[in-house]
Amino acid sequence: MARAFSQKVITASDLVEGDVVYLTADDRWTRDHAAAELIEDEAHAQLRLLWAERQKNTIVGAYLADARPGPHGPEPVHFREAFRTRGPSNYAHGKQELRHV
Repeated sequence: MARAFSQKVITASDLVEGDVVYLTADDRWTRDHAAAELIEDEAHAQLRLLWAERQKNTIVGAYLADARPGPHGPEPVHFREAFRTRGPSNYAHGKQELRHV
């Protein structure tokens, strides 16, 4: 028996800066997980992933990540994805640098 499709967001890495980015419903890349498009249909998810993979001048490594609706937008389901929303694991870079200002 096939598993039911679970909601997803599309994530990748910014080609130039290396930051984690998420695809929005209006075809932009954002660093804010909550602003990502929450995809509820498997066929739509595959079409969106194909679109994302063609953005080779902008991103690298696009894939579907499990997500769930939250009060402010999609939230990660798995630890790995939650960890990726916080930025690099070494301080003074990216999102974590902003927390120390």
